[in-house]
Amino acid sequence: MRKILLLLLFSTTTLQAQDANVFKPDSIKRVIEAIEINTTLKIDGSLNDSEWQKTKPSPKFVQIEPFQGNTPNHHTDVRVLYNKQFLYLGIFAKDSLGRKAIRATDFKRDFNAMQHDLVTLSFDGFNDQRNAMAFATNPYGVQRDLLSFDDLYYDVDWDGLWKVRTTRIDSGWVAEIAIPWQTLRYPKTSDSLQNWGFNVFRNRRLSNETSAFAPVPRSFTSLRMDYAGVLKNLQPPPPKPNVRIQPFILTSFDRYKGFDNNKPNETSLKLGGELKWAINPNAVLDITANTDFAQADADRQVNNVTRFSVFFPERRQFFLENASLFGIGVSRNPDESGGNMRIQPFFSRRIGLDDTGNPIPIDLGGRFVYRSSKRNFGAILMRQRGIEDSPATNFFVGRFSENIGKQNRIGGLVTVKSRPESANVVSSIDGFFRLGESHSLSTMVSHSSTSNTNKQGISAYAQYFFVNNQFKIWWTQSIVTKDYDPELGFVSRNDVVGTTPGIFWWYRGKYLPFKKWLRAWEPSIFPEFYHQVSTGKLIEKTWTIYPIWLNFQNGAYFGYSATPTFQELTEPFEPLGITIRTGQYNYFRHQIYASTDPSRVLNLQTIYNWGSYFNGKLYSGDWTLQFAPMPHFSLTARFNRNHFVEVGENNTTSTVDLYALEGRFALNPRVQLIGFYQRNSENESQNYNIRLSWEYQPLSYIYVVLNHRDFQDIQLKNMAENHVIAKVSYLKQF
Repeated sequence: MRKILLLLLFSTTTLQAQDANVFKPDSIKRVIEAIEINTTLKIDGSLNDSEWQKTKPSPKFVQIEPFQGNTPNHHTDVRVLYNKQFLYLGIFAKDSLGRKAIRATDFKRDFNAMQHDLVTLSFDGFNDQRNAMAFATNPYGVQRDLLSFDDLYYDVDWDGLWKVRTTRIDSGWVAEIAIPWQTLRYPKTSDSLQNWGFNVFRNRRLSNETSAFAPVPRSFTSLRMDYAGVLKNLQPPPPKPNVRIQPFILTSFDRYKGFDNNKPNETSLKLGGELKWAINPNAVLDITANTDFAQADADRQVNNVTRFSVFFPERRQFFLENASLFGIGVSRNPDESGGNMRIQPFFSRRIGLDDTGNPIPIDLGGRFVYRSSKRNFGAILMRQRGIEDSPATNFFVGRFSENIGKQNRIGGLVTVKSRPESANVVSSIDGFFRLGESHSLSTMVSHSSTSNTNKQGISAYAQYFFVNNQFKIWWTQSIVTKDYDPELGFVSRNDVVGTTPGIFWWYRGKYLPFKKWLRAWEPSIFPEFYHQVSTGKLIEKTWTIYPIWLNFQNGAYFGYSATPTFQELTEPFEPLGITIRTGQYNYFRHQIYASTDPSRVLNLQTIYNWGSYFNGKLYSGDWTLQFAPMPHFSLTARFNRNHFVEVGENNTTSTVDLYALEGRFALNPRVQLIGFYQRNSENESQNYNIRLSWEYQPLSYIYVVLNHRDFQDIQLKNMAENHVIAKVSYLKQF
């Protein structure tokens, strides 16, 4: 451990000289000038209206990938108009191959950015260089929007009210966008004109070339608003209270099988809805009544062979909005950096869902959020209905954070889960400190107490990151005591001290071969050490070493890792029905990651593991094949296999397979039929979900949903549920 610490400290010190490629923001900002008009544009994606001729071409974009700072091979022109109701943006993404160059695999809102051509607009209406509202579209007019905070926390499921239409022509593609001023956030000021932080990012997916209006280092994103340019000469109307109501009516037929109490079939009619009141540009109040999430994407089954608990992401829209404000904690990043420990004092899936993902009715709830350049605070209050063995429960979440300096923050979070027999209270203090363009430190201390057991526990972490264009280095130190129990949160394991350093090296130097096809070689190493808090003993040690990770120019990748592992089981472990006794185990595993270009018509992704596993062997593979000949249609098949050889106390040899098939059919971005099917050989369970959605006007929907779920109770008794649901929602903005 001491050698690792010295190595990382030495690396961080010596890399300061190599930090030049992470350039500082320009002192003189690039500018696009907005032009006021008195007419209303028809949004058709053509830019043929005479008003567009009043604008000036935007400055030329700057390349980010693959050659930072170069002139892009394919230029982008951005023009901006506005009137009293809308901010209009016209974008011409030029391309010498025209329609032939366009890549798009589906019409899913908030689509996967790695699979599509796209243009992203980011606005900093308050000029605090921390917060951004982002609106993205692909060449077919599919929408993607999110809120960004410090380019660190993202509300990717925020849905704004805006309109886009696109056309695809022989010289590229054109997007025409209208954003109501009510959707945007900006201050009320006495100045007649406003200048906003603004950036535009483009990904030309065929060649995987990215560029931006205002350049950013390639290790950051275009949402780092301290690097943004300026959108000049705006004269928006004074912001006023903005109210959105979204009532719904729902009817359902529910059928049950295998329940002890012979649960009857049910037919129900349900009324409810949500209200969103933007009280001012900083404050938003959301209220939900008789809440329903029938349209939310269903959870996929996972066959877990690790000792970490599986974390299922939140999929319900009400809880996804502004989730970043309340979502403090530590977890592994998508690129596997940071370590595997997850400590999250608040996890919204604890509200309105039981431990197996079954919905529990929510009678009433509300959320208030205030954000400004100085501080942020918010609160959530929910009432969960009592049903069967689950009593009525009240939930409270309170959050406050103070912005300090340019991009630093300290804050606190309190959660309360109150039911008749007990109350669980968790109090947390956290901080984030950006120590320069490349250095950051985040930390948290959390305390839990439960009234009926009188148990109290503590968790804490500190995580340091150094990121530049060549290296990513981190050190995460965490602790969770045995009795830490955030009933409104999530922890991957208790009674453990985690030490998880690591380093990535992104090499693109002159010795990199085959540069026509190969973009970077990215070897890495990230050991993990876990000691038991109550005894101080080392209970787990892994060294994950990637001598090979190749990123190709077209977005494909190939990687190989080797992971020697030591584990001391202090209690029996049961992966997929196999019991492994307590004791010490040393084993060695290999893993291959591979993917073809994810934007192609046919894409194959593979994760394959093999080697020793506790006292036996495990061969584990996951294969995903996507066929997307056009964005109107895509089909994805997935096969997961875990083959155990003489594992566990009975030297069991067995195979557990999980099959999945998912299809997406779309007439256009507003009318889609989506379905998936899963079969698990462990218990012969079958799950499927079919959902027809029609966005008949912006953010107003008609849904028809068919859902089937097989599962087993604690006694391994087979049970099943079938639900047929029809739901109509209507959104009105005042």
